[in-house]
Amino acid sequence: MRPPAIRFMIGGVQKGGTTALAHYLGQHPQLRLPGCKEAHVFDAPDFDDDWTAADIDTRFAPLFQNGLSPASGVLHGDATPISIFHPAFVRRIARYNPAMRWIVLLRDPVERAFSQYYMEYGRGDEHLPLPLALLAERWRLRGHEDDFAAGSPLRHHSYLARGRYVRQLDTLLAAFPADQILLLRSFDLRRNTDTTVSSALQFLGVDSAGFTPALEPVFAGDYANRRWPRLLRPWLRRHFSQELNALNGRFGLRF
Repeated sequence: MRPPAIRFMIGGVQKGGTTALAHYLGQHPQLRLPGCKEAHVFDAPDFDDDWTAADIDTRFAPLFQNGLSPASGVLHGDATPISIFHPAFVRRIARYNPAMRWIVLLRDPVERAFSQYYMEYGRGDEHLPLPLALLAERWRLRGHEDDFAAGSPLRHHSYLARGRYVRQLDTLLAAFPADQILLLRSFDLRRNTDTTVSSALQFLGVDSAGFTPALEPVFAGDYANRRWPRLLRPWLRRHFSQELNALNGRFGLRF
């Protein structure tokens, strides 16, 4: 029986630089990523937990320029950042391919929350001012904890919830061995792009010698100096203080 075709995941986090990392890795001749970047197969509202690996590969195949042809030495991957966010998605991926290799790109949760808010606001999916959106989040998400619909508040208004990385990492580590997970910081991708990309390539087991990807900005957006982020940044820093301490103490990640 043919093994699962998707071998690696750029599995998080949203607004953490996954688009840039996927762009860089996708230029490597041994790596293939969906043309649309985010396949949204495992988090699809119509995902069926009875699907076999072959059924899942059938969903992935049209998203790749040349399908999922098992060319020698080629690894197919996905870059859907919501994949780490909900335990159901992690469980689905573990059933599909227990040998999946995960690249998890983490950004300061305070800045990540601001970035998501302005993305949703710009798309017209958010109408509340930033302070009210953050305060309303727990009520908006109530009853939608397992709602994977396209318009779900879980997808669009999870500004604080997506920044609770420790819970997500614990779920991931319960499903996969630690040596199948690479944790990276968005800061390092931005400041030390070549080294960070090389680390990802080494983790995937492909040769980085002579490979120089065409670079592009890791982040886009002009929210950093807007009024609400300036005022709310100290409050959010306190809100995430325990999370940040745990990330540093348990995983050696400092933001």
